[in-house]
Formats: sequence, structure tokens, C-alpha cells
Amino acid sequence: RIASRWVYRPLLARLARWDAASAARVTRFVANSAHVADRIRRYYNRVATIVYPPVDTVFFQPADVSPGSHFLIVSALVPYKRIELAIEACERVGAALRIVGDGPDRRRLEARAGRHVTFVGRVSDEAVRDEYRSALAVLLPGEEDFGIVPVEAHACGRPVVALGRGGALETVIDGDNGVLFDEP
Repeated sequence: RIASRWVYRPLLARLARWDAASAARVTRFVANSAHVADRIRRYYNRVATIVYPPVDTVFFQPADVSPGSHFLIVSALVPYKRIELAIEACERVGAALRIVGDGPDRRRLEARAGRHVTFVGRVSDEAVRDEYRSALAVLLPGEEDFGIVPVEAHACGRPVVALGRGGALETVIDGDNGVLFDEP
């Protein structure tokens, strides 16, 4: 532990100096959300232009389908997405959860999941759209820089239940097109 401080501290100091020098040469910062623009302002004392990621609203549209009784997650299966929180929440209330996506955290999540959780894996864009359309609501348990999933879900006519931090604050309107919760 002490040895790692001797190695990492000088390396991190060097990276910080390089980052500051590089940032000074940037002509314009572009951010994918106000959340990221705020970080740029805090760390670099610079204003960033916000360019939101596009969503194909011709492709992602509501369909004449009644929502099912299950919740949905569309995500890479990585720890920072906090998918285990959604699994736990659904298990507590006995709700079904479908998880679309794959990643290095899949085995751990599958071991944690109960019988009401279905891991769909990677699927086509058309299948993702059908998953959105048939879900009761889409869950976003982790903090995202922007979060394209809520926008796609809304385009398909489905509400989103999201952690009230980060990019979700820019797309999920509590009580209107979804629900924001304060604590993971």
C-alpha cells in the first residue's frame, strides 16, 4: 500500500499537469449534457457547448401495444450502472425485470438475480424497440453523463424511473414522463 503511493502519486501529479496543459490548448469544449458541461466548468473553468446525442424518433416511436407488467433495463452490464440495485428493488416488491444487454458484470448479476429476473442479452435494434414498447417502465438506477436510454424509452412512450442525478435530470421530468428517486 505504501509502495503504491510512491508509484502512483508522482504518476497522478504528472497526469494532472499534462491534463491542465492540454485543456489550456482546447479551442472549444463540447459536452453531451449540462451535467458534463458543469464538470468542465468546475475542473477547467471553461464554458462548454452542449450538443445532446441524437435519438432516431422515426425508429423509436410508440406502438399500439399495451404495456406489460414488467420493468426493463437496457444497459451495458458494468458495475457503475448499478443494475444490482434495480434487481434488489424488483425482488423486494415481487416485480418482473427484463435486462437487455451484456458485459463483464453479467455473471455476478445473474448469480444475484432471483426467478423474476430475465437476462435477454444483446438483441437487435428492433428487439430493443419492442422491449421498450412492452415494458411497464424503464429503470435507470445509476448516474449517467447523459443517458440515451431514457430518451429512447420516452420516444417509445414509456416512463422512466431514474436516480435523480446526472443526465437523467435533463430528460426525466418527475411525475410527468417518469419518477426520480434521490437515493440509490
